[in-house]
Amino acid sequence: MNKLYPWQKESWQRWAGLRSRLPHAILLKGPQGIGKFDFAKNLAQSLLCEQPLTDGLACQNCPSCLWFQQETHPDFRLLQPDSLSDLEEGEEREAGKKKPSQQISVDQIRGLANFANLSSHRGGHRVVLIHPAEAMNTNAANALLKTLEEPSEKMLIILVSHKPQQLLPTILSRCMTLAIPMPTHEESRNWLTQQGISHPEEILAQAGFAPLQAMLIAEESASADEYSYFLQQIRQPAKFDVIALAEKIQKTEPAKIIHWLQQWCYDLNSAKLSGVVRYNSELTDLIKTLSGSISILELIRYQKELLTARREAQHPLNPKLLFESLLLSYRQMMLTGD
Repeated sequence: MNKLYPWQKESWQRWAGLRSRLPHAILLKGPQGIGKFDFAKNLAQSLLCEQPLTDGLACQNCPSCLWFQQETHPDFRLLQPDSLSDLEEGEEREAGKKKPSQQISVDQIRGLANFANLSSHRGGHRVVLIHPAEAMNTNAANALLKTLEEPSEKMLIILVSHKPQQLLPTILSRCMTLAIPMPTHEESRNWLTQQGISHPEEILAQAGFAPLQAMLIAEESASADEYSYFLQQIRQPAKFDVIALAEKIQKTEPAKIIHWLQQWCYDLNSAKLSGVVRYNSELTDLIKTLSGSISILELIRYQKELLTARREAQHPLNPKLLFESLLLSYRQMMLTGD
């Protein structure tokens, strides 16, 4: 677990002001890649800590803190999809083995019933952390609603969400909301520089200006090389080989490729309408030139196609065919002309 990030100090102060009137459930919402999950774990540990510091952070030394660090605290439950649990544990999926679930199941939520009825082992609070909350399927969300309607004494449910609009309104109405804001560009750049990233501006743009996502990209040099190659191809719409590119990227997560295309199209749209390039500023002149010959209606149509593909990206029947379709549509848009 990471300590609080520099841009989270104000949010932590707001949380500290809530402790005297602790709700039964709190929703931490904000963009993905800014550290909400780490913030939530710090919040949970501080609530379980037996000797919290003056700023409300956990002491890291008491028995409760040591249990929490070892992920064995009896008064804490973390609910998240199996895919995230496997990722954190560094497990690799064996050939032929069923893919880990992307959802939080109803059985995971129903398991809270026994936990809610137990007495606290240390005489303090019990904490449940659900991450990300929008990963709950419909049955799981309805099961959680029943728990929220009949809250247990001294139990806090923390929901972390990148997309709170996907949660049931009845769940939202029973949670106190704490919005975690996106750090400023300067805060993100300075933090990445402190982490030893030599070109933070370029990586931040690629990550949609989310610092933790930028850090992941920086750590995945292969991903950076792949992204560079991808841009080299699509910047030449009349020349690149759709079939060859789709084959080369077929093992890449579909959501990542679609995200790259969305950022590229955003820049084309922005350059055409306002002359501003956000995500690929190092290619500003080229993007302005390309955008000049694009039909704005065709660009909007293609962006809608990407949105549809993004919603279905978790379960593509054949990633290579998906990429071929999207890239063919892209090339057609680019060559149609205004």
